[in-house]
Amino acid sequence: MALQINATNPEHPALLLALPWHLPLEEWPEEYLVPLPRGISRHVVRYARAGDEVIAVKELAQRPALREYELLRDLDRIGIPAVDPLAVVTGRTDRTGEPLESVLVTRHLGGSMPYRSMFETTLRPATMHRLMDALAVLLVRLHLAGFAWGDCSLSNTLFRRDAGAYAAYLVDAETGDLHPELSVGQRQYDLELARVNISGELLDLEASGALHPSVDPIDFGAEICARYQGLWEELTRTSVYPAGKYHYIERRIRRLNALGFDVAEMQIEHASNGDTVTFVPKVVDAGHHQRQLLRLTGLDAEENQARRLLNDLESWMATQSDYAPGDPLGARPEVLAHRWVREVFRPTVRAVPPELRGAMDPAEIYHELLEHRWYLSERAQHDIGLDTAVEDYIRNVLPRARETLQPATD
Repeated sequence: MALQINATNPEHPALLLALPWHLPLEEWPEEYLVPLPRGISRHVVRYARAGDEVIAVKELAQRPALREYELLRDLDRIGIPAVDPLAVVTGRTDRTGEPLESVLVTRHLGGSMPYRSMFETTLRPATMHRLMDALAVLLVRLHLAGFAWGDCSLSNTLFRRDAGAYAAYLVDAETGDLHPELSVGQRQYDLELARVNISGELLDLEASGALHPSVDPIDFGAEICARYQGLWEELTRTSVYPAGKYHYIERRIRRLNALGFDVAEMQIEHASNGDTVTFVPKVVDAGHHQRQLLRLTGLDAEENQARRLLNDLESWMATQSDYAPGDPLGARPEVLAHRWVREVFRPTVRAVPPELRGAMDPAEIYHELLEHRWYLSERAQHDIGLDTAVEDYIRNVLPRARETLQPATD
């Protein structure tokens, strides 16, 4: 069978052809590889460079490779945070003609870290709680979309900084299945697997001395269940309100928006006696603030980053002389938003030298600068301004944090 490359982009096959597909992945020369931290995997995984892109290459049998490729494409179409599938390479043989396993190629998720790399320095319990929050949100989003993961774990997840929190991305979809809707049993099965897997991974870290002494692996494994159940209940529960109290429905929708979710459809029923109204959010989409920021500014960010940037944008807009909400003669929000990007966001981010940014993306850099401005303003008991905060951050914070901000290497 001849070498075949099925790719999502017509430019990728030409770039991928330059890689040594005639060699088992374990034997690839260093010249092709990129030294980035890798998580634990049942398969051989390597990071390599294809043109200007860094890619993750995973060896596995042809049928599961093709299946996972299609599942990842499905998740991408429905907006689930997962690694981006680029290609499947089949028909590989060595120089003697002996068959080699197929390969799944995904785009490296910039700024992301596998959980084991994060534990190279002992994580505080508060940070671990944020990891559990991120993983619970990811699992809820998957289940709302009808995806049964089948192997939820820290090992199968990548984490990115998200304005003081973390965003979780699915890495391994090999065991997953996409359905129109999941049953309670399917969701509970995924949740039980997550509890067992996470407890086992933390017990392993405990044995190696990499776990904070106050962290109980069993309790943290159970925590994912509690956090998942609380979020699922808030997103899907039926609410019964007194008739005429329609602002209660709006308040519920605002609460869902604050959690980062949009209600795309709702069901409202009046009781036969007219005394109550039943409200059910039928379809809930994640990324409320992401979509709002993208619509206004064209900036693509994580959910918490987007929320923080929108807050700063609104504060800045209120200082503009042509800002007049509801006035048809005032500047439209989209016009002001693009002015903010041009005059505030971009110059601020560009003020930070590229060599000091490490793995932080522009939205995370801006968030860090806003945090530093708040800290300095609290200490000075007055607003010190963004320019002063940037200067102090570059001079006093980034040099000390440079090593931790850069991606770790093997």
